[in-house]
Amino acid sequence: MEDLRLCDSEYRFMCLVWELSPVRSGDLVKAAQEQLGWKKSTTYTVIKKLEKRGFLRNDTALVTALVLKEECQAAETDYFMNRTFEGSLPKFVAAFLGNRKISEREAKEIKAMIDSHREHS
Repeated sequence: MEDLRLCDSEYRFMCLVWELSPVRSGDLVKAAQEQLGWKKSTTYTVIKKLEKRGFLRNDTALVTALVLKEECQAAETDYFMNRTFEGSLPKFVAAFLGNRKISEREAKEIKAMIDSHREHS
């Protein structure tokens, strides 16, 4: 699948699918009504749309996620980084931190993440 990006409403819906998968479509309708305020027809329309795009499968009223949440998050992050910060991680970090201070623990966690992803020549 090429484009793993979702619009906001699709993402919120897929969060339900990821949380409940595999889930009966009727139960998904109830969850979407309770958590998103959607009507039954809206839910079934989105199920059909996301099935056609390859995000989920609706087989005999059992809805299953076909794409991992982390895959969609990574695709959205790449798109955002390229569009907003020309793909520059330092520009993103500078904008994210702004004038905020981070704790020593947060700094150590971030450093450990960076170290684990560092290219070694």
